[in-house]
Amino acid sequence: MKEALIIFVRKPEKGKVKTRLAATMGDEKALEIYIKLLNHTRAVTAEVNATRFVFYAGEIEQDDLWTGAEYTKKRQGDYDLGGKMKEAFSMGFEAGYEKVLIIGSDCPELTTLLIEQAFQLLNNKEVVIGPASDGGYYLLGMRKLLPFIFENKSWSTNHVYQQTIEELQKENIDFDELIMLSDVDTEEDWIKVNKELLH
Repeated sequence: MKEALIIFVRKPEKGKVKTRLAATMGDEKALEIYIKLLNHTRAVTAEVNATRFVFYAGEIEQDDLWTGAEYTKKRQGDYDLGGKMKEAFSMGFEAGYEKVLIIGSDCPELTTLLIEQAFQLLNNKEVVIGPASDGGYYLLGMRKLLPFIFENKSWSTNHVYQQTIEELQKENIDFDELIMLSDVDTEEDWIKVNKELLH
């Protein structure tokens, strides 16, 4: 089956990434951490057997770690997060992909194996979702576009995952969940995952 992996990133610029981290750790440190997160995301996606797309919030950076034939670069639309994701998924399905997965670049616990497991689960389920400990999700995959998933959500709050699950159940959509992981948004998050993973 044709599989597409979409990665949402930001161009790593001082003062423009990880603003909640920067609030307590400073712009310099926040940028340094974001670059580590990008490098981790690049490492775990490089081995995934799927077509890979990198969607930039803002302008596309031509010469960066996503350069090369392995990654196709696109720009995120000018919408809220739900609109951006809906557009990216639409593009994937319109291009003929039968399974489309989306991840961000905030999750240092994400592994190649988990991404592959998500694609595998889509053999039998319509949707797969990876819950984040902050109440959002770090991964979302589906076999066809379900627009309601991206509409009427409190994005960037701790209700998004729960709202999404309730809607999937209401619509009788067959879905599966991955293990819960931690995203890095605050200094507290970084200290927690840093102890476990990153040196």
